[in-house]
Amino acid sequence: MPDRRETPRPHRKPKSHSKRRAPRKPDPEKVWAEGERIAKYLARAGVASRREAEALIAEGKVSVDGVRLRQPAVKVTGRELIKVNGKIIRPPQATRLWRYHKPSGLITTNQDPAGRRTIFEELPKSLPRTMTVGRLDLTTEGLLLLTNDGELARALELPDTGLTRTYRARAHGRPDEAALASLAEGITLDRVTYSPIIAQLEMQTGSNCWIHVELTEGKKREVRRALESIGLEVNRLIRTAYGPFELGGMKPGAVEEVPAEMLTPLLEKWLPGRTPVIEAENEDAPWKRGQKKSGSPKGRRPHRRPGKPRS
Repeated sequence: MPDRRETPRPHRKPKSHSKRRAPRKPDPEKVWAEGERIAKYLARAGVASRREAEALIAEGKVSVDGVRLRQPAVKVTGRELIKVNGKIIRPPQATRLWRYHKPSGLITTNQDPAGRRTIFEELPKSLPRTMTVGRLDLTTEGLLLLTNDGELARALELPDTGLTRTYRARAHGRPDEAALASLAEGITLDRVTYSPIIAQLEMQTGSNCWIHVELTEGKKREVRRALESIGLEVNRLIRTAYGPFELGGMKPGAVEEVPAEMLTPLLEKWLPGRTPVIEAENEDAPWKRGQKKSGSPKGRRPHRRPGKPRS
């Protein structure tokens, strides 16, 4: 019996070779014509700082309209579908700023490998996603600014902005007035140069003293190292002000939002075109939708006046 052979069908392609629709790529001319750079957009959305956002892009973790980005030279308007690690990123909200009284014993980071408690584990759950303006050490307490705008956080952190950080330091020892005054000329410790620091003695209480400190850089452990260089050991450090923002009488762990009328002139100076959130918008904020309003909790019976018991 002769071998059976199939008649070739050259016009028919296997299903495996069927044409697939390619993902839509952003038009380079369109994305550069309007909008803002993707890294800046992600920073304003509170995803990460601009530098961290650029690192995420380089790692291929950011996509725009289904296209995975490899370089940050792309602009977006917010109408695109933007994802980071597969999670959809919502458009940036209006700029907001909070004052937070950080207690001693909390780490200023999102996660701590050593398992220590972080400030984000202690903040009220009603707050949106926020980032810190700078950091405070584990045992440093006092004023810490929080914002939902990465660009504002960066602007407030830069030494060029000229915002004065004010501290009260309790230290062991008896300071020398001349030594304190010498810090105003700037110092270099272990190849690290610190800008001028204003340090003034407030009071002496036994073996300890309280010192008023002002600086404009806020480098790591700057106050502690500066005072150690003149023979003082800091055993308590409180930040009382950051530029125009003051700690005041806030209790440890308290959070208060900076009012729009105070935030507006600062945005006009450092971030032209940016507008702060207003109180009316706060009430309808996305993270507040679905929350129970004041009144009788759902599922509970309303309060009844005392009277005769039911039969």
